[in-house]
This record gives sequence, structure tokens and C-alpha cells, in this order.
Amino acid sequence: MEQQPLPFTGYQKFVIFILAITQFTVILDFMVMSPLGDMLMKSLSLKPSAFGFAVSAYAFSAGVSGLLTAGFADRFDRKKLLLFFYIGFIIGTIFCGMAQSYAALVAARIITGLFGGVIGSISMAIITDLFVLQQRGRVMGFIQMGFGGSQVLGVPIGLYLANKWGWEAPFWMVAALSVVIAVLIFLKLQPVNKHLSVQRDKSAFQHLWHTIAKSNYRVGFAATALLSIGGFMMMPFGSAFAVNNLGLTNEQLPMLFMVSGVSSLVIMPLIGKLSDKVDKFKIFAIASVWMMGMCVLYTNLSVTPLWLVMIFNILMMIGIMSRMIPSSALTSAIPDLQDRGAFMSINSSLQQIAGGIAAAVAGVIVTQKSKGAPLEHYNIVGYVIVAISILGIFLMWRVDNLAKKKTVDKAPIEDPVPLSE
Repeated sequence: MEQQPLPFTGYQKFVIFILAITQFTVILDFMVMSPLGDMLMKSLSLKPSAFGFAVSAYAFSAGVSGLLTAGFADRFDRKKLLLFFYIGFIIGTIFCGMAQSYAALVAARIITGLFGGVIGSISMAIITDLFVLQQRGRVMGFIQMGFGGSQVLGVPIGLYLANKWGWEAPFWMVAALSVVIAVLIFLKLQPVNKHLSVQRDKSAFQHLWHTIAKSNYRVGFAATALLSIGGFMMMPFGSAFAVNNLGLTNEQLPMLFMVSGVSSLVIMPLIGKLSDKVDKFKIFAIASVWMMGMCVLYTNLSVTPLWLVMIFNILMMIGIMSRMIPSSALTSAIPDLQDRGAFMSINSSLQQIAGGIAAAVAGVIVTQKSKGAPLEHYNIVGYVIVAISILGIFLMWRVDNLAKKKTVDKAPIEDPVPLSE
């Protein structure tokens, strides 16, 4: 049934902007590893399994960090938490730019993951506090634009800098931009602390345990983990597959990522609006089936012209983005006010750990006989994604049912300016 979307206040628009640009830097820091893959593998003489581990090191450390902080996530002002972890993320990114060996790079990725992996969950808790469910589809659409923005602006610029000054350059770019954003958060974002008045658990461990113990929450956790496994499996070897199998050059990669990013920037706000008007689960299910078909098609390609690779990437991006937005909005409806920070931290943690497992498994499945040779068994990754996505549809159906059973969706707990503004 169609619903009339609720308008945003002026302050809510600022919150969307600051969280979206924060996500842009965090996602770019992670995303840039994939297009740098071919360059890194050749520069540091890495095998696919070693590169897969370098990617998954960030994800595993982010997952561990999420679990460690989950018990504390609802005990502090969310603005202060966001600033603390964002500053740590900036320091880790600087270390990535300073790394001169494989061991140093992996260590720097672990540090970055420890801090960066928690930022998304804090942002989700802030969104759930400040926006009602009828607004969250659009909010998720704008926040997830960080994903598209990183491909449109960040990855092409990062690749240009990497081609000019070496693979370390994109990390310095991310760090510089993040410093400016941290100052904005400090100066402009208001405290987000109303959840402190309903916090009942005496210790962080009790709060963590009470959150994990709720069966409804575990359904959401499982759905998120499965979605992440499917999403992360193809990503680490995307650029290496494009160069060594599809016949693209390193100079063509920025254009490929830019076109994919522009398409996602157009798609995401539209999907966000649509998911606030019609059934979120239906959009998710249709997008999942679409994505499965595109993954199988793409992973079985051989040498292909650039324009056709671009079209396939756009079609695949439509499926991926159309899953992410409604699934994020539905999952956000599950936790109660006093558990939101812990729920989002655990959810983000499992998302990162599942992504790390996916990247590591993909590194084992995919092989390469010699430097510059075509990747082998990449199509098997596509088939594995199909099987995981089918399970994901079933779990998201359960999440949808749980969200609909929530009889009361309260007004935003923090609304610094009147809704009539």
C-alpha cells in the first residue's frame, strides 16, 4: 500500500549530509583496495590469497571491534562515540599511506578496521534515533550514496593519484578529507543522548548478552551476515578480473568505476523513495533475483569491450543497491530504543566478519597461474553468491515479518527543530 512520505526538517537534512559524507570516506577507504588490487599484487608480488587476506584483515578487525564496543555503544552520547572512532580511523588511514611492505600494510588495515568498522553502526543508531521508519528508506538511500560517491569521485581520483604517485596516494587523500569532516562533526552535530535515559543494564557485558539473547535480534544478525557474504565475494578481485580476464587496461579502470558510481548515485535516491512508498521486502526480493542473474553472467565473461563491461556493471549495481537500501531500513526497525547502539554494533560486526570470511574464501577459490595471467574459477564465486542470496531472501522475509509486528513506531526521539520547518 502506498504511503505519503514524511518531510525532513532542516537539521535532519544536515544529519543526513554529515553521515553520508562520513560514510563516503569510510567506504572509500575500504573500496579503494579493490581497484588497487592489480597494482598492489604486482608491486608487492602478492598471490590472490595474500591480497584476499589483506582485504579481509580490515573486515575481521572491524568485526572484532564491533563486538568489543557493542556493550558500551548505548552508554555514551553517540556524537562522542562517532568522533572517537572517526579520529582513530583517520590515524589508521595515515598508517596505510605510510606502509612500505605487505606486513606493514596488513597491520595498518587492521588498525583502520578497528576504528572504521564501528562508524557505520554508530551512524545507523543515530539514524534510527532521529528518523521514523517512514523516513528511513530515503535516509538509507542518501547515506548509501557514499558507496556510489566513492566510485564516482573517490575511486577514479584515487586511481589517478595512484598511477601518478604510487598506491599509497589514495590513502593520504582519504585522510585529508576525513580531517575536515571530523571538524564539522565536532562543531555542528548536536548531542545524541536521549537513549541514556532508558538504559537499564548495569554492566557493558550484561547489555551485550541481553542484546544477543533476543531471538528477534538474531534473525536480523543472520540476515545481515548472509547479505555481506554475497556482497563481499566478488569485490576484492573486481579490478584484477577486469584487467586480466576482460582485457581492460589500468587507465580504463577509473572510467569503469566512475560510470558504475554515477549509476548508483542515480539509483539509490530512487530506490530509497520507492521503499518508503511500497513494500520494502518485495523490492529486496526482486533485486536479489536480478543480482543473481547478473553475477552469473558477469563472472563467466571473457575478453569484453569496455562499453559492454560498463553496461553489465550498471545492471549489476542496480541489483546490489536495490538490495542494500530496503534491507538496511527493515533491519533498523528490529531493535528497541535502549538496545539500538548494541544491536547496530553487533550487526555491523557480523557484517564485517562475514565480509572478511567472504573475501578470504574468494581468495582461496580464485587462482592465478602467474603474474598477469587470467584469474581462474571466478565464475564459481558467482554460483556461490546465488546459493547464499536464496537463503538471504528467506531470512529477510522473516525480518520483514518482525518489522511489521512492531505495533508502535515512535516519533523521532530527538528533533532539534519543528517538523513544520
